[in-house]
Amino acid sequence: MTSYALTNARVLGNDDFHSGHAVLVQDGRVAAVLPEDSLPAGVPRHDLGGGWLLPGFIDVQVNGGGGALLNNTPDVDALRAMMRGHRRFGTTGMMPTLISDDAAVMAQAIAAVRQAIAEGVPGILGIHLEGPYIAPARKGTHDAGKFRVPGPDEVAMVTSLDNGVTLITLAPERVPVATIRAMVGSGAIVCAGHTAGSYEETRAGLDAGITGFTHLYNAMTPLQGREPGVVGAALEDPHSWCGVIVDGVHVHPGSLRVALAAKPRGKVLLVTDAMPMVGADDPSFELYGEVITAVDGVVRNAAGSLAGSALDMATAVRNTVDLLGLPLAEAARMASTYPAQFLRLDDRYGHIAAGYQADFVLLDDALQVQATWIAGQRE
Repeated sequence: MTSYALTNARVLGNDDFHSGHAVLVQDGRVAAVLPEDSLPAGVPRHDLGGGWLLPGFIDVQVNGGGGALLNNTPDVDALRAMMRGHRRFGTTGMMPTLISDDAAVMAQAIAAVRQAIAEGVPGILGIHLEGPYIAPARKGTHDAGKFRVPGPDEVAMVTSLDNGVTLITLAPERVPVATIRAMVGSGAIVCAGHTAGSYEETRAGLDAGITGFTHLYNAMTPLQGREPGVVGAALEDPHSWCGVIVDGVHVHPGSLRVALAAKPRGKVLLVTDAMPMVGADDPSFELYGEVITAVDGVVRNAAGSLAGSALDMATAVRNTVDLLGLPLAEAARMASTYPAQFLRLDDRYGHIAAGYQADFVLLDDALQVQATWIAGQRE
């Protein structure tokens, strides 16, 4: 049995930060969180220098990283590169995200995720299929030539991942209610996104089993006085989760504070919508044959549409503290605990508590990442 203790850190518990406590790790899991003076004799200790020890960040929308884009290379090597690129910024679990593509590419990406999980590639939790069942009017950088309505065979294919989580983003007005129910019945988590739907169409999707909204406010019909739209349905619904991109570009901080005020605590989570330049030196990448470049940290295509982001999770946490005024503890939960709950993985991830996987991120006082652990292995 491999065991060690992490000491001299401010450890985020279920209520707040705790000093003077150690985290005892055994065989990749948390064995206990206990006062440092109660540690068993002989257990190796690792002094963390008084830093902030948080549950590892979980990003449910990651298109690329480390120079790789899943659409371009839907294989295990790309998944490894994406995890390497994002891990340095505190991400210990991710949902690799495939932007709208052909069925063959979707099948390849699902197979790659299945293989990566079977091989134990650290941090790969499942797959996020963002489209192609979305609205041309709210397509963003997606290729409308890929858009379609899935039949039964395609529903079976996109829900075929049997060893990880499947997340599907769709436009509820484009997909029949029966099809949404079939996806949910097959175990998929379904989100509304890239949608021109009405409030009523969105409510029908929620009633059919939609439980989330992909990058709230972006690529969806806005809240207006006489037409609540998708945003209105999202903010009103107490049960669904909303992903938000807190980079100061995608959404105004005031709008984000409105969402936090409207939704029950725990229902807003941080995502990056990251592209390959995160964790890589090259600010450019190719999507659908078009070269896209980040300028001053903002990623746009030639038409001027936002094309994902150059955001990482650690920066999203800092921005949540600095731009939105939230305490670090809550910003950290938005990056770890709440995504784990949304993915139905909160029995294993998202907490520093006995029985949970030993996935941690250590921040210094400037909230910069100093180290990460996945299943107890430090990097």
